[in-house]
Amino acid sequence: MGTVSKALNLLTYFNHGRTEIGLSDLTRLSGLNKATVFRLMTELQDCGFVEQANGDRAYRLGPQVLRLAALREASVPILSVSRRVLRDLSDETGETTHLSLLQGDQLNSLSHAYSRRHATKVMMEDAEVLTFHGTSSGLAVLAFADPGFVDGALNQPLAAHTNATVTDPNIVREQLGLIRTSGLAQSIGGFEADVHSHAVPIFGPNRDVIGALAVAAPVSRMSDQQKELIPAALRRAGAALISRIGGSAPASYPQAEPPHSN
Repeated sequence: MGTVSKALNLLTYFNHGRTEIGLSDLTRLSGLNKATVFRLMTELQDCGFVEQANGDRAYRLGPQVLRLAALREASVPILSVSRRVLRDLSDETGETTHLSLLQGDQLNSLSHAYSRRHATKVMMEDAEVLTFHGTSSGLAVLAFADPGFVDGALNQPLAAHTNATVTDPNIVREQLGLIRTSGLAQSIGGFEADVHSHAVPIFGPNRDVIGALAVAAPVSRMSDQQKELIPAALRRAGAALISRIGGSAPASYPQAEPPHSN
C-alpha cells in the first residue's frame, strides 16, 4: 500500500459513531506505527481533509471532504436520488432499506430508510463498512465485479461475523454464479444473526457495478408473502435507481421489470 493509499485509508475509520478519533486509536485501528500515523494525519490536516478543533488533540473530518462530497453529488447525485427510492422501497416492503457504494476496495453504506410499520427493525449506520462475503450487498457487487477484484476480495482471510457466515471462498464463488443467473443476492445471518437481507447490484454509466441496493428484515418476519414481495420490489427499485443516475446494466444482467414512472 502506497503513502497516498495509507493516508486515505485512515479516513475510512471515521463514521457516525466515531466522528472524532485520537492518534492512539487511529494507530490501533490502522495497525500502523504511531509516528507514521502522525505524519500522515499531519499531511491530511495541512490539505484540509482533517482538522483538530478547539485545541482538542482528536481529529475529525475537515472541510475539504465536504467540498469533494458536494462536487461528487453535483456530478452524480446518487445520494439525493436514492433517498426517494429507499423511502418508497421501505414503505412497500415494510423493512429497512439501504444503499451501499464501492469506495476503492471497500463497500460502504451510504444511506438508509426505516419502515414506519414495525417497532422492531434492522438498524443501519451510514458509512458502515460492509464485508463482501458476509452481506447480500457485498455478494451482489462481487457477482458483477471484475474477476481481479473478486480475487482480491476472496484471496484473504474471510471473517466469520456469525455462525452462519460463509468463510470458504470456493463456496462464496459458487454463490456468485447463482447470483449472476438470478440477478439477486441473499444472506441469512451472514453479517448479523437473525437478519435476512436481499440485494441487487447498482450499475453506473459505464455499466460497471458501483454498489448495491438492499432490503434487510428480521428472519422472523420473512413469511412466504415477504419472500415474494421483497425480491420483486427490490428489482423494480434497483432498475429505477440505475435509470435515475444515468446508469446502465450490462447485457449479461438478468432483465428486471421496467421501473414505474413517477
